[in-house]
Amino acid sequence: MAKAYWVATYRAIKNPDAMAAYAKLSRPAIEAAGGRVLARGMPAAAFEHGQMERVVLIEFDSVVSALAAYESPAYKAAHDLLGDGADRDIRIVEAAD
Repeated sequence: MAKAYWVATYRAIKNPDAMAAYAKLSRPAIEAAGGRVLARGMPAAAFEHGQMERVVLIEFDSVVSALAAYESPAYKAAHDLLGDGADRDIRIVEAAD
């Protein structure tokens, strides 16, 4: 089974306090579900209309485990703390062979 990745890009953080509360709970929830944070922060460079926005890359053993992590009660609790405190896009993608 191929690994999978969460790719999260943030267009704006509107509420830094909500973001901090989310961060405090989300990483332990993701790691408890088997996720491994590979990268997070601002890009070193952006090309072809890319934006200099926060990016988080998390590796999972499979798409199934990535989806289960996103839908877990622990991650939902973190997500609820964030509310509309950030404009972001989260995608789950299967690794290439």
